Amino acid sequence: MTFARLTLIAAAVATLAACGKKEETPAAGTAAPAAAAAAEALPVIKIGHVAPLTGSIAHLGKDNENGARLAIDELNEAGVEIGGKKVKLELVSEDDQADAKTATTVAQRLIDAKVAGVVGHLNSGTTIPASKIYNDAGIPQVSPSATNPDYTRAGFKTAYRVIANDVAQGKALGGFAVDTLKAKNIAVIDDKTAYGQGLATEFENAAKAKGATIVTHESTQSDKTDFKAILTNIKAKKPDIVFFGGMDAQAGPMAQQMKQLGISARLLGGDGFQSPKFIELAGDAAEGQYASSPGMPKEQLPGFAEFNAAYKKKFNSEIQIYAPYTYDAVKVMVEAMKRAGSAEPAKYLPELAKTDMQGKSGPIKFDDKGDIVGGSVTIYQAKGGMWEVLTTVGGAAAPASEAAKQ
Repeated sequence: MTFARLTLIAAAVATLAACGKKEETPAAGTAAPAAAAAAEALPVIKIGHVAPLTGSIAHLGKDNENGARLAIDELNEAGVEIGGKKVKLELVSEDDQADAKTATTVAQRLIDAKVAGVVGHLNSGTTIPASKIYNDAGIPQVSPSATNPDYTRAGFKTAYRVIANDVAQGKALGGFAVDTLKAKNIAVIDDKTAYGQGLATEFENAAKAKGATIVTHESTQSDKTDFKAILTNIKAKKPDIVFFGGMDAQAGPMAQQMKQLGISARLLGGDGFQSPKFIELAGDAAEGQYASSPGMPKEQLPGFAEFNAAYKKKFNSEIQIYAPYTYDAVKVMVEAMKRAGSAEPAKYLPELAKTDMQGKSGPIKFDDKGDIVGGSVTIYQAKGGMWEVLTTVGGAAAPASEAAKQ
């Protein structure tokens, strides 16, 4: 009896509370219910990016990723329409650790993730093996930094690059060494990677064609930083120039060890060590060394000042080497989608081949292999802790009228 009475009282109280509670309605201007919001969500287009984000050249990989991310964020902020529909772009970034086997693994991972295209990889040694994976899946790939000619010589219709290859770079460096530096005897070192060996070979061929003598060609591993045995052998050959095909993580210590051993020859190399990191690692041994980089001097490019400011504001860091190229690679891909009216790889791939636009890295147009047309190469010298422009070869190149600094 007591239990029944208490139950009735509780029910009455609940009824009164319910009667006194006002019905809650969404306030004007507030977000729509979840179901409506989901219905209104923009279709997502995934763009893959791959670079080494860990290891000795992670700073270069992060630089690439930053360039791609800046492009994606700017495009989303401005609004992207493809086929008359607004879409949202999403960057899916992977770390290949600068390792060929890992590169193929993450390439398949991106394909499984249904990316519409891939910007990458950074290294030639990872870009080349991954390119077959993408080609077999029909996924367009635009590399911002792989310079080995073999990348586009495979004949894959999905493979493109927005940077001059090592045929152009090797020829420019070989000509500079012999014609400008008057080098007659040259020592060559490569890091046994597709990039380092490829560039060293192109340089050696160009220098020999100009009449130089290669006094020795040495090789090292890409993870080594002790070159004293190699350099001691080179010192005995008395070269005018030491050419290194490799990256800044090795070139910096190499420059230091050359100075310690009293080697008077200058160090010369390619884009792999034309970075602020090389100067940091080499310290005072960086002074006077030379390196090239594909493309016109960044400071001479229309729009680079704006890009540089946006990059620094967003990431609070200096551009290393390839960020403008990854930025352009994203833009090239998205513009092809817009022209095709579709983000389906098979539909926009033909438009990718027709690219003709002005990027932050310069004019971008592809030949029938997927290489950039008229790619130029700029030669720099390290002076006072900065890279100073000396001359530009090819493309719309002209000698620098005054020292431009990075």
